[in-house]
Amino acid sequence: MAAAAAMIHEQAFDLVVSGDITRFAEPAEFEAAAAWLKTLPEPKLVAPGNHDAPYLAWAERVFTPFKRFERWIGPAPAQSWTGPGLAVRGINTARGAQPRLNWSKGQIDAKDVREAARWFDGAPEGAARILVAHHPLIEMLGGPMTAKVWGGEAAAQVFAEAEVDLVLSGHIHAPFTWPYPFGDGRTYAVGAGTLSIRERGVPPGFNIVEIEPGCIRVSALAWTGSHFEAFRTWALDRRVRSRVSAPAPQ
Repeated sequence: MAAAAAMIHEQAFDLVVSGDITRFAEPAEFEAAAAWLKTLPEPKLVAPGNHDAPYLAWAERVFTPFKRFERWIGPAPAQSWTGPGLAVRGINTARGAQPRLNWSKGQIDAKDVREAARWFDGAPEGAARILVAHHPLIEMLGGPMTAKVWGGEAAAQVFAEAEVDLVLSGHIHAPFTWPYPFGDGRTYAVGAGTLSIRERGVPPGFNIVEIEPGCIRVSALAWTGSHFEAFRTWALDRRVRSRVSAPAPQ
């Protein structure tokens, strides 16, 4: 965690994105998470994950699952941020309870999808459009676990038609990229690893995303025991929009 924070300070990223910041959503965990996030430079966008709904407090989990998240971290239903060359929207795919046994799986509301698509319609011309969701909307092929997002495939198609460039996610603790099979094929799912000891065959790590006018580069970093180094890298073909005169964001 200290090495990740140091790298974030050194690199001076345009935006830091995170989510699923506790294990059982206990107050002490949120206090620790909030304290660590405060050490990171602004701006930040934090979207809740399934672990951010109380695991043991059943009444809260059912009726007010993200009350604690909103007390210590920020808004849970949706987040948005715009900056030079970037338009980023966070959407909540986690639920405290669902009509299925595994409540940790994802769910996305059609209303939230429509609102996000409308928000992207008003994004600055030429900005990279990035959606942040904890669960991958469509399953990672060969992944260590599933997300099984209810409404995920339909949402992915809407976001592809809205010309969203990237859909960033976590949850499965393994990095990946692949294009959605909709639209022009240039809306990409990008999964990140985890900054925790809950490994699923991949060392702890995080992604660095660099956006250029015609290309998006994703580097999945992995912890070696003393430092982070590139574990996997991808160069993704970016759809052509009006050129942005601002420096390339990362």
